[in-house]
Amino acid sequence: MASSASFARASGEASNQISLKSVRETLIRQEDSIIFSLIERARHPYNAPAYDKSYLKSSGNSLAEIFVKEAEHLHAKAGRYQNPEEVPFFTDDLPSPLIPSYDYPQVLHPTAASVNINKTIWDMYFNELLPLFTVEGDDGNYASTLASDLAISRRIHYGKFVAEVKFRDAPVDYSSAIHDKDKDTLMRMLTFERVEEMVKRRVEQKAMVFGQEVTMEDEKDGIVDYKVNPSVVSRLYGDWIIPLTKLVEVDYLLRRLE
Repeated sequence: MASSASFARASGEASNQISLKSVRETLIRQEDSIIFSLIERARHPYNAPAYDKSYLKSSGNSLAEIFVKEAEHLHAKAGRYQNPEEVPFFTDDLPSPLIPSYDYPQVLHPTAASVNINKTIWDMYFNELLPLFTVEGDDGNYASTLASDLAISRRIHYGKFVAEVKFRDAPVDYSSAIHDKDKDTLMRMLTFERVEEMVKRRVEQKAMVFGQEVTMEDEKDGIVDYKVNPSVVSRLYGDWIIPLTKLVEVDYLLRRLE
């Protein structure tokens, strides 16, 4: 079995560049960003034409696809995808950055760049999640609508960093399952149900605080209106963000020793 010393030589990375504490703090901050993006998106109805490929008859793509592709081309020129935390939805034909390369810490294994589940995230978001917290209708504000979509991708792909810090904490234990390509064992090792329940409760509480409709009038019967139903935020984490993050973690770990 691999020793801790041989792991350190193989990684070629500074161990102080990442820690479980820093990873947790990042994940908690990302909760705020996700909740605020949901609140902003909920200002508008579903706006079905933005996602309908037949709406733009001549292009063969939906407005959402065009919007995201064009935005990612601009972001690529500004160097966004040099940051290993950023994962584009459309990887083909991205332009090179116009700016000099930034020396990001080499925390992840080089194979991390090939871990991308954005197609799964895209399908889940538009087909399952979006109808849960938007009302039916069309207000024509497609650009504002699309600018608030898909904020969850960065959080889910941050699973690469979660997996890396867990691997560094117990390289020998993880290496055995990785060599055996044992996805089930890796999933069990990565699952902490108590922590997952705590996260779901925390994001629900945050949604209650961030999303309250604040008025100067007395509340009637103690009923509080929320911009996004807090239970939907908890379900988002329980049904999708946490499971998909663990899929990213497993995918990353299976490549970790290559």
